[in-house]
Amino acid sequence: MNKPTLYLALLVLVSACKPIPQEYDEYYGAGYIGADEVLWGFEYTTPYPLTVPYGEISCSNHPVLGREVWFSPKGYADEKYIPTPLNQVAANSLQSSGMRSDVPYSVKDGADLTTAIQVGLKLCNEQLQSLDSKSLF
Repeated sequence: MNKPTLYLALLVLVSACKPIPQEYDEYYGAGYIGADEVLWGFEYTTPYPLTVPYGEISCSNHPVLGREVWFSPKGYADEKYIPTPLNQVAANSLQSSGMRSDVPYSVKDGADLTTAIQVGLKLCNEQLQSLDSKSLF
Protein backbone atom coordinates (compact mmCIF):
# COMPACT_ATOMS: atom_id res chain seq x y z
CA MET A 1 0.00 0.00 0.00
CA ASN A 2 1.46 3.38 -0.95
CA LYS A 3 1.62 6.30 1.53
CA PRO A 4 -1.35 8.34 0.18
CA THR A 5 -3.59 5.27 0.30
CA LEU A 6 -2.40 4.44 3.80
CA TYR A 7 -3.09 8.01 4.98
CA LEU A 8 -6.55 7.92 3.44
CA ALA A 9 -7.31 4.58 5.09
CA LEU A 10 -6.18 5.92 8.49
CA LEU A 11 -8.27 9.06 8.02
CA VAL A 12 -11.38 6.99 7.26
CA LEU A 13 -10.77 4.74 10.28
CA VAL A 14 -10.25 7.66 12.64
CA SER A 15 -13.31 9.55 11.40
CA ALA A 16 -15.48 6.42 11.55
CA CYS A 17 -14.64 6.03 15.23
CA LYS A 18 -15.42 9.65 16.01
CA PRO A 19 -17.70 9.91 19.07
CA ILE A 20 -20.98 11.79 19.08
CA PRO A 21 -20.17 15.51 19.12
CA GLN A 22 -19.88 16.99 22.61
CA GLU A 23 -22.82 19.32 21.99
CA TYR A 24 -25.13 16.29 21.89
CA ASP A 25 -23.61 14.60 24.95
CA GLU A 26 -24.49 17.55 27.15
CA TYR A 27 -28.18 17.16 26.29
CA TYR A 28 -28.34 13.39 26.75
CA GLY A 29 -29.16 13.50 30.46
CA ALA A 30 -31.67 16.28 29.84
CA GLY A 31 -33.87 14.11 27.65
CA TYR A 32 -32.21 14.57 24.26
CA ILE A 33 -29.93 12.45 22.13
CA GLY A 34 -28.22 13.57 18.96
CA ALA A 35 -29.40 12.23 15.61
CA ASP A 36 -26.57 12.35 13.06
CA GLU A 37 -26.97 11.02 9.53
CA VAL A 38 -23.33 9.90 9.26
CA LEU A 39 -23.14 8.19 12.66
CA TRP A 40 -26.58 6.56 12.39
CA GLY A 41 -25.30 3.82 10.08
CA PHE A 42 -22.60 2.87 12.58
CA GLU A 43 -25.00 2.70 15.52
CA TYR A 44 -28.20 1.27 14.01
CA THR A 45 -29.17 -1.20 11.28
CA THR A 46 -32.07 0.80 9.83
CA PRO A 47 -31.58 3.65 7.33
CA TYR A 48 -31.46 7.20 8.68
CA PRO A 49 -35.14 8.27 8.65
CA LEU A 50 -34.87 12.07 8.81
CA THR A 51 -34.62 14.73 6.10
CA VAL A 52 -31.98 16.84 7.87
CA PRO A 53 -28.48 15.58 8.71
CA TYR A 54 -28.43 16.69 12.36
CA GLY A 55 -30.97 17.07 15.10
CA GLU A 56 -32.20 15.77 18.41
CA ILE A 57 -34.52 12.96 19.38
CA SER A 58 -36.29 13.69 22.62
CA CYS A 59 -38.80 12.05 24.88
CA SER A 60 -41.35 13.41 27.28
CA ASN A 61 -44.00 11.85 29.45
CA HIS A 62 -47.53 13.09 28.85
CA PRO A 63 -49.51 12.61 32.08
CA VAL A 64 -52.50 11.05 30.28
CA LEU A 65 -51.32 9.79 26.89
CA GLY A 66 -47.93 8.31 27.84
CA ARG A 67 -44.42 8.56 26.43
CA GLU A 68 -43.97 10.96 23.50
CA VAL A 69 -40.99 10.78 21.10
CA TRP A 70 -40.04 13.90 19.10
CA PHE A 71 -37.48 15.10 16.58
CA SER A 72 -36.08 18.63 16.34
CA PRO A 73 -33.65 19.65 13.58
CA LYS A 74 -30.44 21.33 14.73
CA GLY A 75 -31.19 24.96 15.46
CA TYR A 76 -34.87 24.31 16.20
CA ALA A 77 -34.67 22.59 19.58
CA ASP A 78 -35.65 25.44 21.83
CA GLU A 79 -39.11 25.90 23.30
CA LYS A 80 -40.40 28.35 20.71
CA TYR A 81 -40.64 25.55 18.11
CA ILE A 82 -42.94 22.55 18.01
CA PRO A 83 -40.93 19.44 17.06
CA THR A 84 -41.95 16.65 14.70
CA PRO A 85 -43.78 13.78 16.43
CA LEU A 86 -42.15 10.40 15.84
CA ASN A 87 -44.58 8.11 17.63
CA GLN A 88 -48.36 7.95 17.72
CA VAL A 89 -48.57 9.23 21.31
CA ALA A 90 -46.74 12.44 20.31
CA ALA A 91 -48.98 12.83 17.24
CA ASN A 92 -52.07 12.35 19.41
CA SER A 93 -50.76 14.90 21.90
CA LEU A 94 -50.32 17.50 19.14
CA GLN A 95 -53.75 16.76 17.70
CA SER A 96 -55.48 16.98 21.08
CA SER A 97 -53.85 20.36 21.74
CA GLY A 98 -54.85 21.69 18.32
CA MET A 99 -51.22 22.33 17.37
CA ARG A 100 -48.93 21.11 14.62
CA SER A 101 -45.20 20.85 14.13
CA ASP A 102 -43.59 24.04 12.85
CA VAL A 103 -39.98 22.92 12.30
CA PRO A 104 -38.62 22.63 8.78
CA TYR A 105 -37.55 19.18 7.69
CA SER A 106 -38.77 16.07 9.34
CA VAL A 107 -39.23 12.43 8.36
CA LYS A 108 -38.34 10.97 4.97
CA ASP A 109 -41.32 9.66 3.00
CA GLY A 110 -41.88 6.00 3.81
CA ALA A 111 -39.15 5.94 6.46
CA ASP A 112 -39.10 3.25 9.13
CA LEU A 113 -39.22 5.10 12.45
CA THR A 114 -38.94 2.00 14.62
CA THR A 115 -35.32 2.61 15.63
CA ALA A 116 -35.76 6.35 16.22
CA ILE A 117 -38.80 5.64 18.40
CA GLN A 118 -36.91 2.95 20.34
CA VAL A 119 -34.06 5.42 20.95
CA GLY A 120 -36.56 7.96 22.30
CA LEU A 121 -38.39 5.44 24.47
CA LYS A 122 -35.08 4.20 25.89
CA LEU A 123 -34.36 7.80 26.80
CA CYS A 124 -37.72 8.00 28.60
CA ASN A 125 -36.95 4.81 30.52
CA GLU A 126 -33.56 6.16 31.58
CA GLN A 127 -35.14 9.43 32.70
CA LEU A 128 -37.73 7.59 34.78
CA GLN A 129 -35.06 5.36 36.34
CA SER A 130 -32.98 8.42 37.15
CA LEU A 131 -35.97 10.12 38.80
CA ASP A 132 -36.81 6.94 40.73
CA SER A 133 -33.26 6.57 42.02
CA LYS A 134 -33.15 10.22 43.09
CA SER A 135 -36.45 9.92 44.94
CA LEU A 136 -35.01 7.13 47.11
CA PHE A 137 -32.59 9.53 48.79
